Amino acid sequence: METQFQLLFDKMKLEMQQQSVEITETITNSIMSRMDDKLMPILEENKFLKQKIETQEKEIEYLKREKRNNNIIIFGVDEKERTAMELINSIKNILKRDVNIDMDENAINKIYRLGKITKESNKPRPVLCSFVNEWRKNEIMRKKKDLKEIYITEDYPREVLEKRKALQVKLLEERKKGKIAFLKYDKLVIKENDPINDKRKRETSSSPNSSDVQPKKQQAISFKANRTNAFDVMRMRSTSLSNVSSNKQQ
Repeated sequence: METQFQLLFDKMKLEMQQQSVEITETITNSIMSRMDDKLMPILEENKFLKQKIETQEKEIEYLKREKRNNNIIIFGVDEKERTAMELINSIKNILKRDVNIDMDENAINKIYRLGKITKESNKPRPVLCSFVNEWRKNEIMRKKKDLKEIYITEDYPREVLEKRKALQVKLLEERKKGKIAFLKYDKLVIKENDPINDKRKRETSSSPNSSDVQPKKQQAISFKANRTNAFDVMRMRSTSLSNVSSNKQQ
């Protein structure tokens, strides 16, 4: 009797445990479903806000680049000017002397020294020069290698300068491998050097020998000279026929 009660009790206990698990799962699923229903709009809104922030960050980055697009930074200009006009004249004289560029002061939007004056530093402070038109800035950048006393760079933000500085080691490594490598804003661009194309360019650029190429007029004349005249052929045939007929009569 006691054994039967014990078996019945164990069975009831097992069924209660199973029911407890089922009830727990049902309640958990119900709560999670309700939470999902409430969290879904929040997640969608969060996704939309993230996309909007990314778009705004790209727009801000674009505006920053556009703002600096017409700027150059000039190093090595003696700091002797007392006014902005004297500084402009100094830069105008250097550009005219070294790279033969006549720069009008009206082409400059703004110009000023960067940083504060310190007694410890004997070097002149760099000059930020912003042009009204981008083509003037590009003209100077194309000829900057010919400058003797000053050095000119693009006006990059601090974070871009740090990235470019970090990429210098990789840039030199790729160039040592014979690849075409250069920095474009804050990215390293690497291109494979194709020796076959270079060889073809050299071969096509080299001029052919005069003995191998015959002028077109001379070719046309020689071609005409080699052509047989139809009237001459007819005369030859008529002459041969008359000779044959005379021989038959004899």
